Amino acid sequence: MASQPPGAPSSAKALDQESNVQLSSLHIRDGAHRPRKLPWVALVRACGRFKLLLLEARRGRLLSSLNPLAVGNDLPPPKKHWMPEKAAFWGDQEPLSKIPFKIMRGHQHIVSSCHFCVDDTKVLSGSYDCTVKLWDAVDGSMVRNFEPGPGAPVLECSVTADSRRIIAASYDKTVRAWDLETGKLLWKLSHETFIVSCKISPDGKYVVSGLDVDRGICITDAEDTTTVSHIKDHHRMSVTACCFDPDSQKVASVSLDRSIKIWDVTSQATLLTITKAHTNAISNCCFTFSGHFLCTSSWDKTLKIWNIHTGEFRNRGACVTLMQGHEGSVSSCHFARDTSLLVSGGFDKTVAIWDVGEGYRKLSLKGHNDWVMDVAISNNKKWILSASKDKTMRLWNIEEIDQIPLVIEYKKARGLKLKQEIKETYLKLQR
Repeated sequence: MASQPPGAPSSAKALDQESNVQLSSLHIRDGAHRPRKLPWVALVRACGRFKLLLLEARRGRLLSSLNPLAVGNDLPPPKKHWMPEKAAFWGDQEPLSKIPFKIMRGHQHIVSSCHFCVDDTKVLSGSYDCTVKLWDAVDGSMVRNFEPGPGAPVLECSVTADSRRIIAASYDKTVRAWDLETGKLLWKLSHETFIVSCKISPDGKYVVSGLDVDRGICITDAEDTTTVSHIKDHHRMSVTACCFDPDSQKVASVSLDRSIKIWDVTSQATLLTITKAHTNAISNCCFTFSGHFLCTSSWDKTLKIWNIHTGEFRNRGACVTLMQGHEGSVSSCHFARDTSLLVSGGFDKTVAIWDVGEGYRKLSLKGHNDWVMDVAISNNKKWILSASKDKTMRLWNIEEIDQIPLVIEYKKARGLKLKQEIKETYLKLQR
């Protein structure tokens, strides 16, 4: 894993200069040093091939700038007609964990984003294969492919709290909105720069987009797509993620610059800035359902829970910094509705389930063959959803998690450790 975030994509000016240099080489000079022009058709074809190479290079640099491990600059394969199929199987992850899971296949490239919706009966996903799909959470079959789809990889998708509308951000610099029930495209919003994150507010009134080159956020009206706020240079480096609070009044954003910012939609002002929040780039953020606390995940392998009213760590209870949950960069985080559990995904191919009250990793879910890109947890806390670079999603059944032998062993071991610490403290006081 790289210790420092990679640089931003090359500027358009630099690419134009590269283009001029390459095009000049298309002229062949004879002994008298006079140019001999190529046939017009050959020149046009050469220009077309070169422009395609530039686009591939630009996209490759953008993809690699999103995380410390290079995704690679391969373009997504051509779209293929895919017929709905039921999930492959249910199975046990490993002997001690006994977590039943369902594998959901259908995407042809990295699955970048996932959400539960429609009272946990449906699953929404976005992928680098340029598609946004709706799935049945019961049998794992695909319900809908949202059309017309983006013309480039989908980085993130989002859904309103009432599951009426969805949005998706794509590398083609657009955000699209669809009606979830009918699949009708409602609008398409174009930005002048790359969009690295998008969220629709819980009340459905606003859409926030995290911007790469602008290092800021853009908040738009979800009905008429007019701009509410466009904050450039909000961070010192590219934004990596942004999200609304449950009241749809505040927007949290995190960045490669390791900082956290809270923006007030009504007053259009920054309420809070936390610099050097982590020791490496911050990858994602999510609010608790109360809106009082914000969790951030980072490439420094940790998660942190912040009190957004004071800008300090949560200073009551055991939870301060969540460590030793992942062996690599943490890519995503998501709170359960009652805040008792926190789920995180990592580039170590695992999903971690955290006990928020006690501040320790309750269980690690293993099974993906590549990075976990995104995670979600159902409102009833029975299901965990994970999206992966291995082109699949997994639906994990955690309804009986407290009866799992491995969880019981962790709890016993933790209890013994706490008893030992109390005993040692008591003995010190007696001296």
